Amino acid sequence: MLRILAAIALVVAGGGIALAQPIESFPAFLANFEAKAVAAGVSRDTYRAATAGLTPDPQTPTLVTGQPEFTTPVWDYIETRVSADRVARGRAAIERNAALFEATGARYGVDPYLLAAIWGMETDYGSVLGNPRYIRPIIRSLATLVHQRRSRLVEDEADFIAALKLLERGPATVDTLVGSWAGAIGHLQVNPSNVVRHGTDGDGDGRIDLHNSLADALATSAVYLRALGYKPGTDWGFEVEVLPGFDYLLADRSQLRPASFFTERGIARVGNRQFADLSEPVFLYVPAGKDGPKFLMTGNYLVLKGYNFSDSYALSVAHMTDRLKGAGPFADDWPRATQFPNLSERQAIQRALKALGLYESNLDGRIGPITQAAYARFQASRGEVADGFITRAAYEALMSAAR
Repeated sequence: MLRILAAIALVVAGGGIALAQPIESFPAFLANFEAKAVAAGVSRDTYRAATAGLTPDPQTPTLVTGQPEFTTPVWDYIETRVSADRVARGRAAIERNAALFEATGARYGVDPYLLAAIWGMETDYGSVLGNPRYIRPIIRSLATLVHQRRSRLVEDEADFIAALKLLERGPATVDTLVGSWAGAIGHLQVNPSNVVRHGTDGDGDGRIDLHNSLADALATSAVYLRALGYKPGTDWGFEVEVLPGFDYLLADRSQLRPASFFTERGIARVGNRQFADLSEPVFLYVPAGKDGPKFLMTGNYLVLKGYNFSDSYALSVAHMTDRLKGAGPFADDWPRATQFPNLSERQAIQRALKALGLYESNLDGRIGPITQAAYARFQASRGEVADGFITRAAYEALMSAAR
C-alpha cells in the first residue's frame, strides 16, 4: 500500500499530461529508438518489421490534452458514465456471463462486480472494441506518444517496448495488436507493460488475448489488481455523514486510520448502515468539499487509482460496482452551482499557495490532493472549514491574501 501511496504522490507532483515539441523527425526517432528496444530484449527483425513505413497518428495531441477525467467536474464525469442505461446494460452483461464472472471472482479473490464496473467504464462492456474511433493499432499510437515526448515519457517508452514484445510473443500482428490511443488493450484496457507482467490465460486456450477473450481480460485485470494490493473481501469505501465542526484537515489520504477513529469523531455511514469492521484502515475523502458527498475510503480505493490515477475515474468505478449490485445513487447531492477557476487561475492559485509557504509542487494548474491539502491549510489559517475544495471563490481569496 505504501508503494501505491508513493506512486500517487509522484504522479501528482509530476504535473499534467502534456506534449512537447519533438526533438527529431518521426523517421529519425524510429531509427534512433531501435537500439533502445533491442537493448530491452526486442529482436531487431521484430522492431524493423513493426516500424517499417510507420507514420505518426495525427489525432494523438488532441486526445492527450482532452482527457475528461481531468477536465470535468467530478459529478458530471460520474453521472455521464454511471448512467441508468449503462447500469442496466451492465447487469444484463453480467447475467449473460454469470458463470465466467463467478469463476473469476472465486479464483482470483477480486469482486466480480468490480471487474464488471471496470469493463463498463473502459469499453462499455466490449461494445467499442470494434470501433476505429476508439480502438487502433497501438504500435503506431505508442510510437507517436514517445516521439511527442509527453510528460509520461518513461512509461510510454516502457509500453512501446512491451507492445513490441507482445508482437514477438504472438499471435497478434501489427494490425491486430490494437487498443486505445494510449496503448491500453482489451475489454478492461490494460497497458502493454502490465499485459507483459500480468497477462493471464483465463479461458485455457494457451493464448493471452485480452481483445477477443473476455475470460483472458477479466483474469488479467484480476491478477493486476491483486498485484496492486487489492484486498479480497474488502469494500472500496463507504459514503458517510460528517457532523458540523469536524476538522477536515483529518481528510488526509497519506495516512489511513481505523474506521473507529472517524466514528469516534461523529462520522457515520449514510442510511443508518453499520461498519462491518471498525478496525478497517480508511481515509476521509471529500471530493466536493463540505457540501458534497463524503466517503471513508479503504485501501482498495487506492488500488483503483493504481489502475487509473484519476479520482473521478476511481470513484466512478466504485459507484458503478455498487449500482451493478442494486444500490442507488449517492445519498448526498453535489454542489452543482459551483463555479471553478480556469487553467490560468488554477496556476495562480498554486503560485499564491507557494508564495504563502503552503505548496511546494509544480505550477501546472492540475488540482489534485497536494494542491487541495495546501489550500485546506490556507483555509484553516483563516478559521474557515478546511475542506480543501478549490472553487472560483478560492482563487479570489488567495489573490487577496497574496497581495
